[in-house]
Amino acid sequence: MSEPFSVPVTVRGYETDVQGHLNQSVYLNYAEHARWSLLRAAGITQAGLIGSGVGPVALETTIRYLRELLAGDEVEVSCGFEWGEGKTFRIQQTIRKKDGTVAAEITAVGGLMDLTARRLVPNPGEVLKGLATDPGLL
Repeated sequence: MSEPFSVPVTVRGYETDVQGHLNQSVYLNYAEHARWSLLRAAGITQAGLIGSGVGPVALETTIRYLRELLAGDEVEVSCGFEWGEGKTFRIQQTIRKKDGTVAAEITAVGGLMDLTARRLVPNPGEVLKGLATDPGLL
């Protein structure tokens, strides 16, 4: 797995549920934000992906909720890719409070789809690294 990249996020009040906890669906938004932030830092944009004829697809996502998050909490959302040899890859993410407490762990399985053939491309890690200006982040 690559060294985890992370982005800061502050929990906003409108993202919470009636009990004052971060709504379950927002964890996915935070994870997606960290993923795209990592790709941008590596030099890959959404337009660049589409222009190259591929697009990311989510195949599976698992979230383990470990501690509550409340409005105003400041967290770091990490993102690290695990590249395999097939058409899919894993993304490991952690949402951690400022004090180091792990609030959630997110594991996702994804791939890159050829937008013309509508099929997953082989070796998605190599494709992404080939599009990156800083492939070391991946």
